[in-house]
This record gives sequence, structure tokens and C-alpha cells, in this order.
Amino acid sequence: MNEARETIEIYFELCHPEAKMPCYARQGDAGMDVYAVENTLIKPGQTVVVRTGWKVALPCGYELQIRPRSGLSLQTPLRVANSPGTIDAGYRDEVGIILQNTSLEKGYEIKKGERVAQLVLQKVPQIKWVLVENVQAIGIDRGGGFGSTGL
Repeated sequence: MNEARETIEIYFELCHPEAKMPCYARQGDAGMDVYAVENTLIKPGQTVVVRTGWKVALPCGYELQIRPRSGLSLQTPLRVANSPGTIDAGYRDEVGIILQNTSLEKGYEIKKGERVAQLVLQKVPQIKWVLVENVQAIGIDRGGGFGSTGL
């Protein structure tokens, strides 16, 4: 798979001596692995911010989304609590990953250098609202919602 993809320059600052830059595991991946910069114990039922040790300056019109790693979600009780988390273009502080331990019985320790989430760059167009009298007169109304397809 040697297809060229558009690349976007993102300014990146390491703010911890042991921080690791996020990276793609394989060519063509959408998500980059994000690593914990320190050991963090997450008690049963607790939600914490796991430090990454880095900061970014995104160009206007982009966001970074923090998403769960499927293996971590499958094999542990950890969840990215605000999935997907959004890092806005104007945010300049250290990026943290909000993880929740859904186990009510057992703590979970994140180890320094462990992959804790994935990061996806997204283009974000801005909305310009257009006020109308009746949205059902625009386009096609599929009818129903909230389980209307039987699921």
C-alpha cells in the first residue's frame, strides 16, 4: 500500500523528558498510538487523566480526536471516558487522555510507555446556520428515528 495521502504539518512540543511522539503502527493506519508518560493507578470505578507529556498547535479547521484502542477496550475494563475526545485547534496545554476503569472490583495500572489511546486528525468545517420554517421541506425525510429501523 504505497498510496500517497495528504499530509498536514502539526507543530509538536515535548514537555516531559520521557514523552513519546504519537506514531502510526502501520502505513495507511488512520489512528496514531498515544503513550502514557508515567505510571498511573486507576482505582475501581475511577476516572483519571493520563498524561502524554506533549503539546500541539493545530492549524485552524482541524481537530485531533482521542479514540479508544480496540485491544485495550477488549482486554481490559478501561474506556476513553469522553470518546471521542476533541483537541481543538486553540488548545496549547499538555494533552491528556481521560480513562475510566469500569471495573468496580479491581484497579488497573497504566505503565509508563504503554499505548493508552489512538489519535486521529480530522478536518472540521465550520457551520453556518440557515434558519427555515420547516426542515421537512428540505431534501427527503427518511421518517422516524430512535430505533425506527427495528434495532
